[in-house]
Order: sequence, then structure tokens, then C-alpha cells
Amino acid sequence: MTLKLGLLTRNQNSWCSARIRKAMIDHGIEPICFSFSDLIARVGFKPYVSIRNHEDFISEIKGVIVRPIGRGSLDEIIFRLDLLHKLERSGVVIINPPLAIERAVNKYHSLTILEEHGIPIPKTIVSENPDKMLEAFNEIGGDVVLKPIFGSRGMGVCRVSDFEIARRIFNALHYNRNVLYAQEFLPHGNRDIRAFVVDGEVIAAMYRRSDSWKTNISQGAQPIPYKPSKDVEDLAIKSTQVLGCIVAGVDILETKDGYFVNEINSQPGFRGLQSVTKVDIASKIVECLIKRMKK
Repeated sequence: MTLKLGLLTRNQNSWCSARIRKAMIDHGIEPICFSFSDLIARVGFKPYVSIRNHEDFISEIKGVIVRPIGRGSLDEIIFRLDLLHKLERSGVVIINPPLAIERAVNKYHSLTILEEHGIPIPKTIVSENPDKMLEAFNEIGGDVVLKPIFGSRGMGVCRVSDFEIARRIFNALHYNRNVLYAQEFLPHGNRDIRAFVVDGEVIAAMYRRSDSWKTNISQGAQPIPYKPSKDVEDLAIKSTQVLGCIVAGVDILETKDGYFVNEINSQPGFRGLQSVTKVDIASKIVECLIKRMKK
């Protein structure tokens, strides 16, 4: 019987999802691609989870790779994660585990865990009160990076070094019921490090070099081949382990004062990184899932 593995993705033809599908096929696996809207959950009667023509998801599909869970309302996001928890409790191996996704997707929560484990992170202030944020603005240098507490790819991120501009932004965000999140700006030479970790190993890494302080590939930064030092590898691996991530992209700032972990992406894209490494990243992810299912 052909092994079936799930690929939870909004678009099975997107670059990363297509690479993972191909890697599954190359390993003799039948990929079952679906989105959250394809799933039906039941409580009190079976099948507990079904998907299209795969009536009993849990008995047919024993492993799932999760690509970005996507935007949604609070109800939708909570339900999606609860559904992943149910699948995991039912014996389905999920990469990444739902608890790791929950930890990593929330920037404040993930930074607190990293700091509690001795991992260097940028000074950060978070509040719902714009007046308190202004009081703290100068505490972290008066040059800050404002971010949405949930978000990726550098969207909604801006740098502010003017007190009055900060006041206007904080008040506007507060008016729209946003949590206010600001980090000290750490000079990093317009580049950072993306280390890609799979199952406790840095399988590939790159510099992301930009013409500005934003270093996201999606914002125009260029991938540069990079061989990480043992210190960088150890930092990246420890960061993923304390959050419970099996697969993660670890963003590290290289400064005059050392390395700082900026963010952990639990559903990382890898198109830019794949262009500067010979490692087949999608294949490594699929092999990791197979290995963990055998355990």
C-alpha cells in the first residue's frame, strides 16, 4: 500500500508546496494536499476528521507537513490549531507540532521563552497602553522597530526614531485595538542570517543582504551563501528546541555586541535559501517526517 502523507497548504502549486509535493513523490509517497477549509471535524461520533474523498483522515494519513496556516479571524485561527492538536493526539505526526506553531507565531510569547532559556534577543516592549509605550520609547534607545505581534515577511514592520511620529503611530494602532510591540533597532549592516533547522540540525544557511535595514527576501533582500560557525549553529538549534520546533527558519542579527535571535519562523519559506544551497530542503523535511513516523 502506498504511504499517504498530508500537505496542509493554501496553494499546492506555490513554490515551496510544489517542491514538497515533488519530494514526497520522489520518496514513493502519495501527497494528499488540502487546506483547513477542506476539513470537517466531528465530536461525539466518527470519523473525527474527514477530508473530501478521504473519509477517515486519521486512519489514512499518519503524517502532515504544515505550510503557513494563513490569516483568519480569532475563531478561525484557534479552531485550526485546536484541530491540529486533535490530529496529533490521535497519533498523526505533524511538522511542526501545533504547540510549536502557537509559540513561534506569537512574537511576544516566543521571545519570552527564548529569553528564559538564556538566548540573546533584542530589547522589546509590548503593551496595550500608548502612553506607557511612549514612556518606554527612550528606554530602548529612541530608535525602534514596530511590528505586528502576529505577522511575517516583514509586512507591517516599520522603523521609528522620532518621538512625535511614535506617538501618532502608537495612538493609531491603539485606536484600532492593536497590541503595541516595539524592539530596539540593532545595527546589523543591512543583513541578517537565516539558519534553516531540521530535526536538530542546521541543514543550510544564508545571509540576507538588503539595501535597507529590512532583510526579508520578500521585501527585496538578496540571498548570499553562508556557512555558519558552530556558535551560530548552536544558537539556532537551541532556539528551535526550546520552542519545540522540528523545522524552523531562525533569523539571527549579527551585531558588534554578538548574535541576537530576532525571530523564529515555524512555517518557513525556503525559495531564497534553496537558490544558494545544494541541499534539497524539501527532501530533508519529508525525510524528517518519515523518520519521526517510524519512531
